Amino acid sequence: MKKKALASLVLSAALMVVAGCGQKAATTPAAGGASTAPAATAAAQKTYKIAISQIVEHPSLDATRQGFLAALKDAGIVEGTNLKVDFNNAQGDQTNNLSIAQKIASADNDLVLGIATPSAQAVVQQVKKAPVLFAAVTDPVAAKIVTNVDKPGGTVSGASDTNPMAVAQLMDFVAANMPKVKTVGLVINEGEPNAVIMAKNAEQALAKHNIKLVKAPVTNTSEVKQAAQSLVGRADAFLITLDNTVVSGVDGIIQIANDKKIPFFSSDRDTVEKGAFATVGFKYYDHGYQVGQMAVDILKNGKKPADMKVTVPDKLDLILNLKAAKDQGIEVTDAMKNAVKDKEKNIIQ
Repeated sequence: MKKKALASLVLSAALMVVAGCGQKAATTPAAGGASTAPAATAAAQKTYKIAISQIVEHPSLDATRQGFLAALKDAGIVEGTNLKVDFNNAQGDQTNNLSIAQKIASADNDLVLGIATPSAQAVVQQVKKAPVLFAAVTDPVAAKIVTNVDKPGGTVSGASDTNPMAVAQLMDFVAANMPKVKTVGLVINEGEPNAVIMAKNAEQALAKHNIKLVKAPVTNTSEVKQAAQSLVGRADAFLITLDNTVVSGVDGIIQIANDKKIPFFSSDRDTVEKGAFATVGFKYYDHGYQVGQMAVDILKNGKKPADMKVTVPDKLDLILNLKAAKDQGIEVTDAMKNAVKDKEKNIIQ
């Protein structure tokens, strides 16, 4: 009996040793490095935190945000799964805009996105602990968001939504196809640097064709329709830039343009889809997607904003809305249609 008991004890001890060796083998580092299993588990469990500040909600900026998040999702960074998004809308108010930036700066984020010039300016001034990207910014150098678009340096980079050629091409289109247009009326919030820059570009482009630019200033969205009304009788056509205040109230301009049969030109595709006649532009969803790909490079590949060139839209095309043309009393000629490169996508019926 004693021999059997002793044998049982020896067998049990041997099994414990084997089990212990097995456990140790599971955590023993592979040759030349640390254990891969815990690292893989940690990577799989990584949750990213991104804060977004957007100056106001309107179609172009919303599409930018949607494209940004879509690029992250396509790279496996999915909101509600391994991504927490702190979205903030300033509702066009500069006090709110600053407060949002200060709140974001006090939080622990892996990345911050500023959508539109005022939001980008605020987060760049306030956020120092996390990489910052911007989108829907007209001139990031003039807005003092970066000092150099090719080599931004610091912790900030992103994408401008303006190719300087876009405004010039649109004004050239007006001059070439609408000889009766001698004055263009611009509704503008001159408190937005992006709007001021684009207005200057438009004025210079129109001057080459002896066409005058007349401004109707506003300070908030509620004034947009009245400003457009003030241009009736003074302007042969309407124009708006990438002006967040004005775009948010664009329905009023469309209504007056249709009622008074005044051609209405915008600087973004979304407003053309909504009821303006024409623009030279691109899709803001694609613009946001491009910035989202930059975010993926930062979060997953360890790239630094300092080394990431600021991009601009490079696929410009004339975009026409034929229904808007009819509403505004515009005869769309073959020459106008032939100026569109991608007729299937950019001639809106």
